[in-house]
Amino acid sequence: MSGPQTTLAITAHPGDFVWRAGGAIALAVSRGERALVACLSFGEQGESASQWLAGKTLDEVKAVRRAEGEAAAAALGAEIRFFDAGDYPLEETPQLLSSLVDLYRELQPTVVLTHAPFDPYNTDHGPAGDIARKARILAQAAGVPNSDRSLPTKDGVLAAPPVFCFEPHQSEVSLFKPDVLLDISPVWDKKVAAMNAMGAQGHLVDYYTDLGKRRGSQAKRNSGLNLGLPSNTFGEAYMRVYPQVTDRLD
Repeated sequence: MSGPQTTLAITAHPGDFVWRAGGAIALAVSRGERALVACLSFGEQGESASQWLAGKTLDEVKAVRRAEGEAAAAALGAEIRFFDAGDYPLEETPQLLSSLVDLYRELQPTVVLTHAPFDPYNTDHGPAGDIARKARILAQAAGVPNSDRSLPTKDGVLAAPPVFCFEPHQSEVSLFKPDVLLDISPVWDKKVAAMNAMGAQGHLVDYYTDLGKRRGSQAKRNSGLNLGLPSNTFGEAYMRVYPQVTDRLD
């Protein structure tokens, strides 16, 4: 692909991009590319139990989660924008959809990361992914206006960036079948730093460390002699939404 490379990760809550796509984001940045996280909510109602039990107000909970998300993004080298669309439930609204169309057209991402369609453990994740995929389609349509009601310029219409769904919390019951295994070993330390920034969900660090090792082991097993991955490989799993276009199979 020619031109500047930009990874856009659209997630429901602050922790999602860390646990599930932190390696992919850090890898992009390590290559000198831009990475931006669009966080649709602060996870203030459904993923901040420790803060509520500590007696914090809604605004205080949001502030804590914003700070965690910003610290985690900084650890990965990424930018982050919050849309404050509310969670539990996270619902599609015309305003949210239009804001994401604007974002797609502004960034012109070359890669999009978001939630898989089904996650029975969190009813915000599927809708977040649906909103992300719908906004991508709308941003490609020259007749769909921007949020200010103006039509996009020729250069403003989105191309067709590939979309990768990152792994739900428990893939075994989420109809998630990984067809991409990403070696994130070179940036594993950055992902760990980002995970450790998520104090409100610190209990998940061990789980996703174990998952990183397991996906790394699977990546090594599936790489054969092509990559020669080391024994301590760490990985992330993804499902590709659209077919890969290529002139050779390798």
